[in-house]
Amino acid sequence: MRSRLRAGHAAIRASAARIDVSNFYSGSMAGPTYDRIGVGYAEHRRDDPRIAARIEAALGEARTIVNVGAGAGSYEPRDRAVTAVEPSAEMISQRPAGSAPVVQASAESLPFGDDSFDAAMGVLTAHHWADLSAGLNEMQRVARLRIAMVAFDPEALEELWITADYFPAMLELKRPSGAGSRELAALLPSTTTSPLPVPRDCADHFFAALWARPELLFDDEIVRPMWVWQGISEEARQAGRKRLAADLESGAWERRYGHLRRAQELDVGLRLVVSELD
Repeated sequence: MRSRLRAGHAAIRASAARIDVSNFYSGSMAGPTYDRIGVGYAEHRRDDPRIAARIEAALGEARTIVNVGAGAGSYEPRDRAVTAVEPSAEMISQRPAGSAPVVQASAESLPFGDDSFDAAMGVLTAHHWADLSAGLNEMQRVARLRIAMVAFDPEALEELWITADYFPAMLELKRPSGAGSRELAALLPSTTTSPLPVPRDCADHFFAALWARPELLFDDEIVRPMWVWQGISEEARQAGRKRLAADLESGAWERRYGHLRRAQELDVGLRLVVSELD
Protein backbone atom coordinates (compact mmCIF):
# COMPACT_ATOMS: atom_id res chain seq x y z
CA MET A 1 0.00 0.00 0.00
CA ARG A 2 2.66 2.51 1.06
CA SER A 3 4.91 1.65 -1.89
CA ARG A 4 2.03 2.24 -4.30
CA LEU A 5 1.33 5.57 -2.66
CA ARG A 6 4.94 6.69 -2.93
CA ALA A 7 5.01 5.89 -6.63
CA GLY A 8 2.74 8.85 -7.26
CA HIS A 9 4.08 11.27 -4.68
CA ALA A 10 6.39 13.15 -7.01
CA ALA A 11 3.48 13.93 -9.33
CA ILE A 12 1.28 14.86 -6.39
CA ARG A 13 3.86 17.26 -4.99
CA ALA A 14 4.39 18.86 -8.40
CA SER A 15 0.65 19.36 -8.79
CA ALA A 16 0.19 20.58 -5.21
CA ALA A 17 2.95 23.15 -5.64
CA ARG A 18 0.79 24.88 -8.23
CA ILE A 19 -2.22 25.14 -5.90
CA ASP A 20 -3.15 28.67 -4.86
CA VAL A 21 -3.59 28.18 -1.11
CA SER A 22 -4.90 31.74 -0.70
CA ASN A 23 -8.19 30.31 -1.96
CA PHE A 24 -8.48 27.67 0.72
CA TYR A 25 -12.12 26.61 0.47
CA SER A 26 -13.76 23.81 -1.44
CA GLY A 27 -17.07 23.65 -3.24
CA SER A 28 -19.04 26.88 -3.40
CA MET A 29 -16.97 28.56 -0.68
CA ALA A 30 -14.38 30.15 -2.97
CA GLY A 31 -14.24 33.64 -1.47
CA PRO A 32 -12.84 34.67 1.92
CA THR A 33 -9.92 32.84 3.51
CA TYR A 34 -8.78 32.64 7.09
CA ASP A 35 -6.34 35.43 6.30
CA ARG A 36 -9.44 37.60 5.88
CA ILE A 37 -11.90 36.12 8.36
CA GLY A 38 -9.58 34.64 10.99
CA VAL A 39 -9.16 37.75 13.16
CA GLY A 40 -10.15 36.78 16.70
CA TYR A 41 -10.34 33.08 15.82
CA ALA A 42 -8.17 31.84 18.68
CA GLU A 43 -10.30 33.62 21.28
CA HIS A 44 -13.37 31.50 20.54
CA ARG A 45 -11.96 28.38 18.87
CA ARG A 46 -10.27 26.86 21.90
CA ASP A 47 -9.90 23.12 22.29
CA ASP A 48 -12.58 21.49 24.41
CA PRO A 49 -10.90 19.05 26.84
CA ARG A 50 -13.46 16.27 26.26
CA ILE A 51 -13.01 16.34 22.50
CA ALA A 52 -9.25 16.73 22.93
CA ALA A 53 -9.13 13.59 25.08
CA ARG A 54 -10.78 11.55 22.31
CA ILE A 55 -8.30 12.84 19.73
CA GLU A 56 -5.31 12.16 21.96
CA ALA A 57 -6.54 8.63 22.64
CA ALA A 58 -6.86 8.06 18.89
CA LEU A 59 -3.21 9.05 18.42
CA GLY A 60 -2.24 6.11 20.61
CA GLU A 61 1.44 5.72 21.38
CA ALA A 62 2.56 8.18 18.69
CA ARG A 63 5.19 10.57 20.03
CA THR A 64 5.92 12.65 16.93
CA ILE A 65 2.91 14.17 15.21
CA VAL A 66 2.25 16.50 12.30
CA ASN A 67 -0.92 18.58 12.64
CA VAL A 68 -2.15 19.47 9.15
CA GLY A 69 -4.35 22.55 8.81
CA ALA A 70 -3.38 23.41 12.36
CA GLY A 71 -4.94 26.86 12.58
CA ALA A 72 -4.17 28.56 15.88
CA GLY A 73 -3.14 25.30 17.55
CA SER A 74 -6.32 23.85 19.02
CA TYR A 75 -6.19 20.15 19.91
CA GLU A 76 -2.44 19.80 19.59
CA PRO A 77 -1.19 17.42 22.31
CA ARG A 78 0.99 19.33 24.76
CA ASP A 79 3.05 16.34 25.90
CA ARG A 80 4.20 15.13 22.47
CA ALA A 81 6.50 16.44 19.76
CA VAL A 82 4.10 18.22 17.39
CA THR A 83 4.91 20.03 14.17
CA ALA A 84 2.11 22.21 12.82
CA VAL A 85 1.33 22.92 9.17
CA GLU A 86 -0.89 25.92 8.37
CA PRO A 87 -1.27 27.96 5.15
CA SER A 88 -2.75 31.11 6.72
CA ALA A 89 -0.38 33.77 8.06
CA GLU A 90 -3.23 35.23 10.13
CA MET A 91 -3.83 31.91 11.87
CA ILE A 92 -0.12 31.37 12.46
CA SER A 93 0.08 34.81 14.09
CA GLN A 94 -2.53 33.73 16.66
CA ARG A 95 -0.65 30.66 17.86
CA PRO A 96 0.19 31.22 21.53
CA ALA A 97 3.70 31.48 22.87
CA GLY A 98 5.14 28.07 23.59
CA SER A 99 2.97 26.27 21.05
CA ALA A 100 4.36 23.73 18.60
CA PRO A 101 6.65 24.94 15.80
CA VAL A 102 4.71 25.74 12.63
CA VAL A 103 5.47 25.57 8.93
CA GLN A 104 3.48 27.66 6.47
CA ALA A 105 2.44 25.16 3.81
CA SER A 106 -0.57 23.39 2.32
CA ALA A 107 -1.86 19.89 3.02
CA GLU A 108 -1.29 18.93 -0.59
CA SER A 109 2.48 19.55 -0.41
CA LEU A 110 3.88 18.74 3.01
CA PRO A 111 7.56 19.80 3.23
CA PHE A 112 8.75 16.68 5.04
CA GLY A 113 10.43 13.45 4.10
CA ASP A 114 8.73 10.06 3.99
CA ASP A 115 7.90 8.56 7.41
CA SER A 116 8.94 11.73 9.25
CA PHE A 117 6.32 11.33 12.00
CA ASP A 118 4.63 8.60 13.98
CA ALA A 119 1.20 10.06 13.22
CA ALA A 120 -0.61 12.77 11.31
CA MET A 121 -3.72 14.59 12.51
CA GLY A 122 -6.20 17.09 11.14
CA VAL A 123 -9.16 18.69 12.91
CA LEU A 124 -12.02 20.17 10.85
CA THR A 125 -9.68 21.03 8.02
CA ALA A 126 -10.08 18.59 5.10
CA HIS A 127 -13.18 20.33 3.71
CA HIS A 128 -11.01 23.39 3.05
CA TRP A 129 -8.37 21.58 1.02
CA ALA A 130 -8.11 22.17 -2.70
CA ASP A 131 -7.42 18.46 -3.34
CA LEU A 132 -8.61 16.01 -0.68
CA SER A 133 -6.96 12.95 -2.22
CA ALA A 134 -3.59 14.70 -2.56
CA GLY A 135 -3.71 15.93 1.03
CA LEU A 136 -4.53 12.50 2.43
CA ASN A 137 -1.82 10.90 0.29
CA GLU A 138 0.68 13.36 1.72
CA MET A 139 -0.42 12.53 5.27
CA GLN A 140 0.09 8.82 4.54
CA ARG A 141 3.49 9.56 3.08
CA VAL A 142 4.86 11.42 6.11
CA ALA A 143 3.24 9.32 8.88
CA ARG A 144 4.41 5.86 9.93
CA LEU A 145 1.67 4.55 12.22
CA ARG A 146 -1.70 6.28 11.90
CA ILE A 147 -3.81 9.22 10.85
CA ALA A 148 -6.51 10.78 13.03
CA MET A 149 -9.00 13.13 11.37
CA VAL A 150 -12.00 15.02 12.72
CA ALA A 151 -14.65 15.82 10.10
CA PHE A 152 -18.32 16.71 9.74
CA ASP A 153 -21.00 14.48 8.25
CA PRO A 154 -23.40 17.08 6.79
CA GLU A 155 -26.42 14.75 6.94
CA ALA A 156 -26.68 15.22 10.70
CA LEU A 157 -27.00 18.97 10.17
CA GLU A 158 -30.30 18.49 8.34
CA GLU A 159 -31.98 18.01 11.73
CA LEU A 160 -30.00 20.60 13.67
CA TRP A 161 -32.20 23.63 14.35
CA ILE A 162 -29.42 26.08 13.46
CA THR A 163 -29.25 24.90 9.87
CA ALA A 164 -32.74 23.43 9.49
CA ASP A 165 -34.80 26.37 10.78
CA TYR A 166 -32.71 29.52 10.70
CA PHE A 167 -29.60 29.35 8.53
CA PRO A 168 -30.26 26.73 5.82
CA ALA A 169 -27.67 28.34 3.55
CA MET A 170 -25.01 27.01 5.93
CA LEU A 171 -26.14 23.48 5.16
CA GLU A 172 -25.86 24.19 1.45
CA LEU A 173 -22.21 25.11 2.05
CA LYS A 174 -21.54 21.92 3.98
CA ARG A 175 -23.28 19.47 1.65
CA PRO A 176 -20.84 19.67 -1.30
CA SER A 177 -17.66 19.63 0.78
CA GLY A 178 -16.95 15.98 -0.08
CA ALA A 179 -14.80 15.56 3.03
CA GLY A 180 -17.09 13.71 5.42
CA SER A 181 -16.21 10.47 7.20
CA ARG A 182 -17.29 8.28 4.30
CA GLU A 183 -15.06 10.11 1.85
CA LEU A 184 -12.12 9.96 4.26
CA ALA A 185 -12.68 6.25 4.89
CA ALA A 186 -12.78 5.59 1.14
CA LEU A 187 -9.41 7.27 0.64
CA LEU A 188 -7.57 5.99 3.70
CA PRO A 189 -6.61 2.41 4.59
CA SER A 190 -7.89 0.41 7.59
CA THR A 191 -10.21 3.07 9.01
CA THR A 192 -12.55 3.13 11.98
CA THR A 193 -15.13 5.91 12.38
CA SER A 194 -16.84 6.96 15.59
CA PRO A 195 -19.14 9.83 16.59
CA LEU A 196 -17.74 12.74 18.57
CA PRO A 197 -20.67 14.06 20.63
CA VAL A 198 -20.37 17.76 21.36
CA PRO A 199 -20.84 18.87 25.00
CA ARG A 200 -23.51 21.45 25.78
CA ASP A 201 -20.91 23.85 27.18
CA CYS A 202 -18.30 23.11 24.52
CA ALA A 203 -15.35 25.51 24.80
CA ASP A 204 -14.78 25.31 21.06
CA HIS A 205 -17.32 27.68 19.49
CA PHE A 206 -17.70 26.20 16.02
CA PHE A 207 -21.21 26.83 14.71
CA ALA A 208 -22.79 23.45 15.55
CA ALA A 209 -21.35 23.61 19.08
CA LEU A 210 -23.96 26.32 19.83
CA TRP A 211 -26.76 23.71 19.68
CA ALA A 212 -28.03 24.60 23.19
CA ARG A 213 -26.93 28.26 23.24
CA PRO A 214 -28.94 30.14 20.60
CA GLU A 215 -28.12 33.51 22.16
CA LEU A 216 -24.49 33.15 21.09
CA LEU A 217 -25.51 33.35 17.43
CA PHE A 218 -26.08 37.08 18.02
CA ASP A 219 -22.50 37.59 19.22
CA ASP A 220 -20.55 38.97 16.25
CA GLU A 221 -17.21 38.14 17.86
CA ILE A 222 -18.17 34.46 18.01
CA VAL A 223 -19.70 34.08 14.56
CA ARG A 224 -17.28 36.26 12.60
CA PRO A 225 -14.46 33.66 12.33
CA MET A 226 -16.87 30.90 11.25
CA TRP A 227 -16.39 30.12 7.57
CA VAL A 228 -20.02 29.02 7.26
CA TRP A 229 -21.10 32.41 8.60
CA GLN A 230 -18.83 34.24 6.19
CA GLY A 231 -19.92 31.96 3.36
CA ILE A 232 -23.59 32.93 3.43
CA SER A 233 -25.00 36.26 2.35
CA GLU A 234 -25.66 39.16 4.68
CA GLU A 235 -29.33 38.81 3.78
CA ALA A 236 -29.33 35.17 4.91
CA ARG A 237 -27.55 36.08 8.14
CA GLN A 238 -29.98 38.84 9.05
CA ALA A 239 -33.05 36.84 8.03
CA GLY A 240 -31.96 33.93 10.20
CA ARG A 241 -31.22 36.17 13.15
CA LYS A 242 -34.57 37.90 12.78
CA ARG A 243 -36.44 34.57 12.83
CA LEU A 244 -34.41 33.33 15.77
CA ALA A 245 -34.88 36.53 17.78
CA ALA A 246 -38.64 36.39 17.20
CA ASP A 247 -38.81 32.74 18.27
CA LEU A 248 -36.75 33.37 21.39
CA GLU A 249 -38.96 36.31 22.34
CA SER A 250 -42.21 34.43 21.72
CA GLY A 251 -41.02 31.25 23.41
CA ALA A 252 -41.35 29.21 20.21
CA TRP A 253 -37.70 28.18 20.31
CA GLU A 254 -38.00 27.02 23.91
CA ARG A 255 -41.12 24.99 23.14
CA ARG A 256 -39.42 23.20 20.26
CA TYR A 257 -35.84 22.98 21.46
CA GLY A 258 -35.71 23.98 25.13
CA HIS A 259 -35.08 20.35 26.08
CA LEU A 260 -31.62 20.71 24.53
CA ARG A 261 -30.59 23.08 27.33
CA ARG A 262 -30.85 20.11 29.70
CA ALA A 263 -28.95 17.62 27.51
CA GLN A 264 -25.32 16.96 28.34
CA GLU A 265 -24.15 16.35 24.77
CA LEU A 266 -25.47 16.01 21.23
CA ASP A 267 -24.39 14.28 18.04
CA VAL A 268 -24.17 17.13 15.53
CA GLY A 269 -22.32 15.09 12.91
CA LEU A 270 -18.78 15.40 14.22
CA ARG A 271 -16.81 12.24 13.41
CA LEU A 272 -13.41 10.87 14.38
CA VAL A 273 -11.78 8.86 11.60
CA VAL A 274 -8.68 6.85 12.46
CA SER A 275 -6.55 5.10 9.82
CA GLU A 276 -3.97 2.49 10.82
CA LEU A 277 -1.07 2.59 8.39
CA ASP A 278 0.92 -0.43 9.65
